[in-house]
Amino acid sequence: MGKEFPPNHHQGEPLVNRYASRRKSVFAETYDPENDDEDEGARAIFPKTDEQRARLCDSVKNILLFRSLDKEQMNEVLDAMFEKIVQAKDYIIKQGDDGDNFYVIESGMYNAYVGEDQKHIHTYDNRGSFGELALLYNMPRAATIQAETDGKLWAMDRQTFRRILLKSAFRKRKMYEALLDAVPMLKALQNYERMNLADALIPQTYAKGDRIIKQGDAADGMYFIEDGKVSIRIQQDAGEVEISNLEKGGYFGELALVTHRPRAASAYAVDNVKVAFLDVDAFERLLGPCMNIMKRNIGDYETQLVKIFGSKNNITDIR
Repeated sequence: MGKEFPPNHHQGEPLVNRYASRRKSVFAETYDPENDDEDEGARAIFPKTDEQRARLCDSVKNILLFRSLDKEQMNEVLDAMFEKIVQAKDYIIKQGDDGDNFYVIESGMYNAYVGEDQKHIHTYDNRGSFGELALLYNMPRAATIQAETDGKLWAMDRQTFRRILLKSAFRKRKMYEALLDAVPMLKALQNYERMNLADALIPQTYAKGDRIIKQGDAADGMYFIEDGKVSIRIQQDAGEVEISNLEKGGYFGELALVTHRPRAASAYAVDNVKVAFLDVDAFERLLGPCMNIMKRNIGDYETQLVKIFGSKNNITDIR
């Protein structure tokens, strides 16, 4: 491999002592995801029992940094993380030091301190993660983290962290920027607004026949189609009626977000479908400049329904 990974067997040793002898500056080690063509086979893998992997999956499932990873990337994250046993009063990271690892909490309480007077600013209580800022932005540690109790952490070394998360984020942004550029509604956004939107999208996949959204449900977000076809259907007295068929570059689910009403229609995967999901909070934060366009689209939507059903009187209330 040609790559040195932190050993597994120093479980009881305080982490701060393990890294005390390391060189004090790694900030010249810039990472350019665009030019990273390293063989994917040279990645870090730490074997785990089924029980360890299950515990790790439970620990990382709500970590925001990992939400945009696809299944393959998430498996790479799980492979690359190694378990750390810590004792009360151990220092995990110290303000001003280089960033060695990113940490996900499995158990234990950890206090965060900042400034020369080491002011206490936060306590992690058996969940959460820390240590990503120094790795993401190539800067010294911004805070000190000390264990208040005995506990367990999952750690990932800086190079693997940056390669998986920065490279995946870079690829994701490039892919979604191209997808969003093909959506006419989003022409109202500035370039930096589209980049922010690309970063907020979450990949999801559906198999043929899967229902993606259900008419009448509360809206939790909207969808941009990356690949495949989606059938939009409305429930009528005689059963569901298809009102449109969307392909790559299409989007759906925005109507309920604009009107603040339940879903007006159901959406089904016609074949295997990949979508980019934008949750309601990000929708409200990022798509303000497009709101007038979406409101106009509501009128177009109703006109389309009248053409299909012949009269508004024949349409079940969808608003």
